[in-house]
Amino acid sequence: MRIIGGEFRGRTFFPGKTFKARPTTDIAKESLFNILTNRIDFEETSVLDLFAGTGSISFEFLSRGCKNVTLVEINFKHIQFIKSVLSQLKTKAIVYRTDVFRYVKTEKRKFDIIFADPPYDHPQFNEIPKLILEQDILTNEGILIVEHPANFNFETLKGYTETRKYGKVHFSFFGH
Repeated sequence: MRIIGGEFRGRTFFPGKTFKARPTTDIAKESLFNILTNRIDFEETSVLDLFAGTGSISFEFLSRGCKNVTLVEINFKHIQFIKSVLSQLKTKAIVYRTDVFRYVKTEKRKFDIIFADPPYDHPQFNEIPKLILEQDILTNEGILIVEHPANFNFETLKGYTETRKYGKVHFSFFGH
């Protein structure tokens, strides 16, 4: 896993061969952050990374100056890796080891960016955008980004704005 931009650009971390997360490809990350650079001020943005996996997306936000980043991941090994990288980068984020669905239903804070990259075979994958938007944890001008494969289409959901495709990686964007 490589950080592609910002203060930590070029730093590489190896989660190990037994790691089960599927990190977002560098090309997809670079494209996503090019879009976001034109839309937000990173230093003023609060980020929630759901199904954080390797933490790759959160590290990109931190590298670009976000001071308020929260990661939610249930897998203990993934949490250990995330905390190890945070320590090596000498930066801070809030890390929760819990079920994303439980977390979203109980969270009271609002976030400017919510990024969700669930396992592609997650049985509740289709429910994720609706759940997040209904829980009112996205700020009025906030953006929900869901990473998904081609076989998911969220165009009919309330709040949907667009989908961007980068190879096999698709990002669907939502707002209020």
